[in-house]
Order: sequence, then C-alpha cells, then structure tokens
Amino acid sequence: MVNSAFFLVLRRMRAPIIALIVIYAITVIGLTLVPGIDANGQPAPPLSFFHAFYFVSYTATTIGFGEIPTAFSDAQRLWVTLSIYLSVVGWSYSVVTLIGLLQDKGFQNTLKANRFARRIRHLKEPFYLVCGCGETGNLICRNFDRTGTVFVVIEKEELRVEELDLQDFKSDTPALAADASQPENLQLAGLTHHKCRGVLAVTNDEQANLAIAIAVHLLNPKIPVIARARSPAIIANMASFGTDHIINAFDRFAEHLSLAVVAPERFRLIELLTSLPETPIPESHRPPRGHWILCGYGRFGQAIASRLEGQGITFTIIDPTADGADQRIVGDGTEAHTLQQAGIGHAVGIIAGSDNDVNNLSIAVTATELKPDLFVVTRQNQAANNALFQAYGADFSMIPSRIVAQEAIAILTTPLLAHFLEEIKHCNETWSHALVERLQTLCHGLTPHLWDIRLNLSEAPAAREGLMYGRHFTLGNILRDAAEREHLLAAIPLLIDRNDKLILLPEMDCALQAGDHLLFASSLSTRRKLELTLKNANELDYVLDGRSDSGSWLWGKLETLFSANHTVDR
Repeated sequence: MVNSAFFLVLRRMRAPIIALIVIYAITVIGLTLVPGIDANGQPAPPLSFFHAFYFVSYTATTIGFGEIPTAFSDAQRLWVTLSIYLSVVGWSYSVVTLIGLLQDKGFQNTLKANRFARRIRHLKEPFYLVCGCGETGNLICRNFDRTGTVFVVIEKEELRVEELDLQDFKSDTPALAADASQPENLQLAGLTHHKCRGVLAVTNDEQANLAIAIAVHLLNPKIPVIARARSPAIIANMASFGTDHIINAFDRFAEHLSLAVVAPERFRLIELLTSLPETPIPESHRPPRGHWILCGYGRFGQAIASRLEGQGITFTIIDPTADGADQRIVGDGTEAHTLQQAGIGHAVGIIAGSDNDVNNLSIAVTATELKPDLFVVTRQNQAANNALFQAYGADFSMIPSRIVAQEAIAILTTPLLAHFLEEIKHCNETWSHALVERLQTLCHGLTPHLWDIRLNLSEAPAAREGLMYGRHFTLGNILRDAAEREHLLAAIPLLIDRNDKLILLPEMDCALQAGDHLLFASSLSTRRKLELTLKNANELDYVLDGRSDSGSWLWGKLETLFSANHTVDR
C-alpha cells in the first residue's frame, strides 16, 4: 500500500516535474550561450556550465545571492527575466497539480488505507473484526467499546465510517471504508492477524455476508465467524461449508415469541441473559393463547406462523398477495374494515409484521382503537423510527438489528453462555422465575453483564497458582469485596465447566479447581473487581485471609523495621 501511494504521486507529478526539469535545463543552456560583460564593462564569454547551474539553483530556490561571478550583461538579464517567468509558469503548474492530487479521492483513500494497515499491524491485543457498521454493527461496536473489547471496523459506506469518529467511543477504533466482501480488504483489516479472535459479518447485504463467511473459512478457519442472513438459500449455503453461527433475526424472534407463550419465565430468563448489558430491563411479555391476526406474510410472517401454530394459537392472515382462501384476507391491515373482517372482535393478539414501519404503526394504532385490550406485536425495521415505536408502546417489539447484535455479542464474548442456555431448557418455570428475580435486582434496574473467566495462567494467574500449590478456596471466598471484605460482590455464578462437566448455579461453598471455566452475571464494575482479585496475588490474599502484605521486598523491610521500633518503644 505504501508503494501504491508513492507511485501514484510519481504518476500524477510526472508531467510537472518533467516540465520544471526542461525549463531549468533550457535556462542553464541559455546562460552558457548568452555573452556577458566583465568588471570594466567589456564583452566577456558566457557563464560556464557550473556557474550557470549554480545561479539557476539559488534563483530557483528564491535565495537570490545576486549576479555572480560578475554583473550580467543586458542580454543575460533579458534571458534570466524570460527564464524567471517561464519557471513561475512551471511551478504554478506543479503546485496546481499537487493540490489536485491531495484533493483526489483515490489518493486520500490510499493514504487512509496505509494508515489503517499500519495500525492493524501494530495491534497488540486480541480484537474482533466487525464487517458492516449499520444499525446492527453500531450496536455491537458500542457494546465492545463499553466492555473494553478491541475491535476493527470495515464498512462499505464512507459516511458511516466518518460517523464513527463523531461517536463517544472511549478508544480510537481502526475503521476502513471498503467492501468487506473482497478478500484483500479483509486481509488488510486483520483477518489473518494472529490476534484476530473472530469475525462478525453483519452487513445489510446477504451476498456480502456469504462472501465474508467463505473468506474466513478459507483464509483463517481457526477463528469463529458469525454471519447474518435471512433467505433460506443463503442460510443453507453458509451452513454447507461450516459457518460457525448463522443468525436469522426472523426465525430467532419467532422462536422467542413462541417461547414467551409456552414458557414465559424461561423466555424472561433468556431475555435478561442475552440483552445488551447494562441497558434498562425490558418489560415482561405474556402473549396470550387464542386467535391472532397476522398482518404481512413474507419471510417474517411465515416464520411466526410456523412457530406459533402448534402452540394453541390460530391465525387469520392479512397480506396484499393473499389468495383469498380460508383465513387469508387481501389487504394491508391498515384499514379498520379489513381488521374487522379478520375477526378482531374475538382476537387476542395482532402482529404488525410488514416491511414498512409506517404501515406497521398504522396497523397497531388502528387495532388498538378497535380493541384496546389487544396484545400487539410490532416489527420495527429501522432504528431511526425508535421514537415513534416507543411513543406507541407495543406489548412486544421485534427489532432485527438488536436481535442480531445481542446474539452475536453473547456468542463471541461469552462462549459458556451457550452451554448455560442449553442446560436451562430442562429447568421448570419455578426455577426460572427464581433466577429471574435474582437477576432483576442484581444491577439496580439494568440488565446484567454476562462474562466468563478460566482459572488458568493467562486469565486468572493468582487463583490458578494458589490452587496448584494446594490452597483451597470456594466461590464464596473469591466473591468477597476487596474494598470491604465483610461484604460479597453483587455477582451470580451461573455455571462452572470443569473438564466438560457442567455445574449449574453452583453454591457458594463449591470448591474451585485449577482450570475451572466460570460464568458470572454481574455489573461491569463488579467484573473488574473480581478479575483483579483473581489476577493479583495481593488482592487474593487479602480477600481470602485478610492479609494486606504487598509482597514487595521494600515493603517487607519497612514493615519489619516498623515492627522492631514498635517493640523497642514498648
């Protein structure tokens, strides 16, 4: 990339440089041909090539020593005057060309790409590569920034990349305006970098996400890739070559809505665990069983119907392309007579699921006016319409960007969460309700931050060293607050993975072992406190035994001296 910028400069500046060389060559040759005068005013030979070159050199650099070695003749002065104006033209041409080069979009992009590549090469911490910085990508980036996770952005639209600089990120994020579906751009963004931990293909273009997934599979198959997709053909294509995680927002929401009907407490638990961390706790959703009206029967509507039809729910479908068969009505659902024809009088719920936000809001408002106690589910396609959907206040809202972002963050940053979610499928509603109550009071009205840590040398060296050398401690021991040892940190241990044996909701007296993989729910500040305890031997000593020895040689000497003086005084 550096070479491309250099050669671009040479290519654009070739003509001006040649023009200046020719002008100065003509000037030098002219001075070696035009006769001069000596100190007595008598005719003298022209300047030597050396003196002519010397004169042109200091004249061209605007230093201006004067006429040397002797005063010029009128002919020489005339020639120099012509040469000066000629050189002004040459320099003007060069400056204008240089300004044009600096303003050239291609040259600016080349310089940006060079700086971007240099920053990627110098990254020392593990990072994630986020492909696409639309609504979904922006949510992911904000969460990464909040948790201190390093990430790199590659986005096709330059305006979105520029908007990243205007956001209040704590870190200076490397971002490149380029097509992420091109393998060379992915490599430039660090796909093959040894610190790259994973790739998120969350652009709005399914084909681009497919190309990214294939590139990751071929160029760096060791790292996970999360891809966003909607159409069954693309999903099947991604699955055929082993894409790690494929997120279909429509299917995922249909699954959530179905679970909210069948097992509302378990759904509530999953909702809390997979929500964006430290955001306001969402309201509880209790969709009723009975007859529903489904407005819009595209991919989203079909996913909803297939999931709910076996859960004690029946549908009347309203769609502009409906064939008018039984339980199918032609229309948008925005008109009152269409909803009445669909049987809104005896319906318990309605789903405004078209791909048009204005229509969905119109459906919801009209349905509520006809039947105020109706359970309303809305599909919000654009985050820009947040204010409108919040003002309406649907019982349940489907926001594709948020669904994809939540699942992607949970999968990448907390791999152990997938095991926990699999385990709770076998738990009853009472168990789920009890855990929900604990989680809702954990972070003072905010959703908890889910995180995991291994008791190994890289993530928890102090804890691992203590356990390896025969020191025994439990979960309750390490959860003491280092600032106030009598108090426990506000954290809930959800799972322990011990050599592939899972311990669900371990008790506080559960003894820990080296190599344990722990999953916690807490606030971000509590996480940092607990991580410090597990990493720092002095913090761990104080938490476990109340000892505040710093462990340093100097502090030990000072402490011994203080103790000796105290004994003498007594």
